[in-house]
This record gives sequence, C-alpha cells and structure tokens, in this order.
Amino acid sequence: MRLTPTPLAGAFLIDIDPVEDERGLFARTVCADEFARDGLVSHFVQQSVSWNPRAGTLRGLHFQIAPDQEIKLVRVTRGAVFDVIVDVRPGSATYGKAFHAELSAENRRQLYLPAGMAHGFQSLQAGTEVLYQMSAPFRPASARGLRWDDAALNIPWPPCATRTIADNDRAWPTLAGLTS
Repeated sequence: MRLTPTPLAGAFLIDIDPVEDERGLFARTVCADEFARDGLVSHFVQQSVSWNPRAGTLRGLHFQIAPDQEIKLVRVTRGAVFDVIVDVRPGSATYGKAFHAELSAENRRQLYLPAGMAHGFQSLQAGTEVLYQMSAPFRPASARGLRWDDAALNIPWPPCATRTIADNDRAWPTLAGLTS
C-alpha cells in the first residue's frame, strides 16, 4: 500500500499495490503495521455500505461529535464518487478547509479520515456503492453535518443533470453556523 498524506493533517489517500497474474489481482487494503507507521488506526468496529442508484446522488457532509467521533476508511466497490472531507476540528491549522478526490472501483483508492472530519460524496455513476469502515459506532445523538453547498468551503462539486439530496442534508448549518 502507498499512504499519501492529504493537505488536511491526519487524512490520507491509500493506493493499493496489487499483485497480478492470470487469476486477477490480490492486494492488501488495511495493514496494522503499515497504518501504525503513519499513526493511523486500523481497528474498525462498524462497517456500512451506501448504494446510490443514480449519478448525482449527494450525501453529506456528515460527522459525529465527541465522545463518538469516528475515524473512517472509505472506498468504492462499484462505480465512482467525488469524495470530500472538511476539517471541523476546532483549533486545527486547516479548520474549515476541504479536500476532494475521486474514488472508484476502477482506481481502488481509499480515503482515511481522522476523527473530526466531515465527509460527503457525490456519485458519478449510476449504481455506485461505497463501503465505510468506522472506529466508533453510529450514534444518532452525536450525528452532525455541514451544508454541502456552503460557499466558504469552496467545494467544486461536479455538475450533473439532476442532483439528489436528502432534506436533512439540505438543512445542515454552514461552517459559520457551527461556530456561532
């Protein structure tokens, strides 16, 4: 695996190093020793999947507050997404900054988010499936979010014919609303 730091401290893009032969390929996606070298957690207690039947489905930007903050490892098992993280850690040098990358079944890239990052994505293909591994269970009372189209975040969401967004995702506050 190749772990590449993003501009947001503690967040990494993870690319696999596949071994290929006539049977296909084999590659590690998590390795406790390699993760530990970069200070990453490799113990996950919950795994979830998101299936998105239409291109243009937007989910996020979600996070959990203490004591239920979660580390996430995100990968796409079918299709492709424009994946976004936003640093919402008070006192962080990159607070309010966003990072995005394309994750797809084809590139097999993963995104590792430390606790205190909001996460969201827009599906780029119909039938996209996203797999999440989390270090803490989902707790509805700790669930929070940021408005996906907050101009202060300057996220270049890809254009699409029809964007599908849940009402609760449209109702999240802006970054300024989190701190007021």
